Amino acid sequence: MATNLVSLIGRALLPKRRCGFARDERGVTAVEFGLLAVPFFSIVGAILETSIVFLSGQILESAVHDVSRLIRTGQAQAANVTEASFKATICGRLYGLFADCEEELFVEVQVLNNFNATSITPPVDWTADEEEDWTRTPVYAPGQGSNIVLVQVYYKWPVVLGLGDVSMANLPGNKRLLGAAAVFRNEPFS
Repeated sequence: MATNLVSLIGRALLPKRRCGFARDERGVTAVEFGLLAVPFFSIVGAILETSIVFLSGQILESAVHDVSRLIRTGQAQAANVTEASFKATICGRLYGLFADCEEELFVEVQVLNNFNATSITPPVDWTADEEEDWTRTPVYAPGQGSNIVLVQVYYKWPVVLGLGDVSMANLPGNKRLLGAAAVFRNEPFS
């Protein structure tokens, strides 16, 4: 008797069971996934693209510093390295991450009067509405012993995931400018 009383009280206190369509929970997971899939994969894609862009920037920076050493030590001057072969050497250190590297890479090597004269200016028009070529012709002048040299390298990286105003692109045509520079004094080679 006491058991029946407890069971009656328990049933009275429990909320009413849903019936019919409202009780059917099949497909809830699919609906929830459908609601969350787009934001989730957008965030994952943005994280992956950000990491690839920053990795590419670091690889470009490393390649510029490594290859600039050829100029600094006089090896490039002794071997009569041309602008094209200097660019090819940089492209060879980019691990294939940069598509059409030898055609798309902007490489400029110039001699400076002093370190205060260093002016690192990207060769792009930041106000352009349409994709353009580089705004200046690159110079290749590796200098002689004890000269101060500035090496600038730029690449227009294609941004894959453009989410409107929340994009890594800083150039028209959904591209991001990656750049690296090295300023140094050549060793006193002759």
